[in-house]
Amino acid sequence: MKTLLMIAWRNVWRNKLRSSIVIASVVLGIWSGLFIMAMVSGMNDQRLSSFINTNLSHIQIHNAGFQENFDKKDTIIGSNTLLKEIDTMSHVTAYTKRLVLQGMASTAHGNYGVKIMGIFPDKEKNVTDISEKLVQGTYLYKLKRNPIIIGEKLANKLGVKVNSKVVLNFQDSNNNTVSTGFRVEGIFKTINSSFDEENVFVKYDDLAPLVSLSGKYHEIAILCDNITETETVENQIKTNNSVESWDQLSPELGYAQEAMSNFIYIFMGIILLALAFGIVNTMLMAVLERKREIGMLLSVGMDKRKVFTMIILETLFLAFIAALLGVLLSIWTIEYFGRHGINLSAVAKGLESLGMGARVFTKLPFAMYVDITLMTLSVALIAAVIPARRALKLNPAEAVK
Repeated sequence: MKTLLMIAWRNVWRNKLRSSIVIASVVLGIWSGLFIMAMVSGMNDQRLSSFINTNLSHIQIHNAGFQENFDKKDTIIGSNTLLKEIDTMSHVTAYTKRLVLQGMASTAHGNYGVKIMGIFPDKEKNVTDISEKLVQGTYLYKLKRNPIIIGEKLANKLGVKVNSKVVLNFQDSNNNTVSTGFRVEGIFKTINSSFDEENVFVKYDDLAPLVSLSGKYHEIAILCDNITETETVENQIKTNNSVESWDQLSPELGYAQEAMSNFIYIFMGIILLALAFGIVNTMLMAVLERKREIGMLLSVGMDKRKVFTMIILETLFLAFIAALLGVLLSIWTIEYFGRHGINLSAVAKGLESLGMGARVFTKLPFAMYVDITLMTLSVALIAAVIPARRALKLNPAEAVK
């Protein structure tokens, strides 16, 4: 076997140009495939992080009827007892409680439908990152009476800036219309422009008396130590209310995460299948060029299995070198752009509408590199069978002529 390995290795480099071209094509295929997938994976993770850190959190608790009917009277049952239980749970980083209303934000420039979030600023900043996204003003701390923070996109539509007045129109728990003026204390900008346009934040203590819901909450948002702990924490919560994880609250995010790994393998499989035709073509050329040589080996009694193995080994050597170089190049570029990011400011508006930033950071699990290497070798092994079988069909008597 050692002799066969040495012969196969030498045969690979008998035609250095051809072998180098094959290796380069496979390297380019692996690198481009992995890099594109790392970009898509990074964008997907960025979108998920944006939704979770901006508002969604890992787990939300509501009254069972609230999400369906959005009735203001459907507040969380036994909220005080539930909050005490959450305080004692493991793997919970922080939680916050909210009032959630549908309403209208109005100024002289127009009216726009918004979701009004009544929050506790000190607790909210531990669960979401809105306080870190302010581009103007402060975070519900400075103004004592009726402060509000709104998204930059909504602020532009309403024609307001810090200290401008915004009138919120909504209904209280008895379905009476309430119109109250709020003073803009801060303007935020996240990477999700749709969120910025549709959500406003006010203090719970200002909103609750207006809707006659003091001491009651529509929503409890929980941030876990890690996204992988979501199910563990969810199972700890025993309540008659509805408990939903981030992937239940936003199914499209859950589907995207589940589909991503499968998509990577399918995408790389298509690339490797295309490369397999190049490998087959190259090895067939090598076999036909060495037709006389292989014929002589067979005529002097060399076992056909050894000839078959030799061709297989030559193909595997080419594939292994290419896979190694392709994966190493991919790791280097993906790690580099994972730290520095790729500037896509030219399409920033489109990305922001999807909840993504203008700078994308590439990301790919290390296990994926191992899997792609094994896939490359497997495809090469299958591709090598055709030229190897072609070599066995040679007639020694005709081949040596």
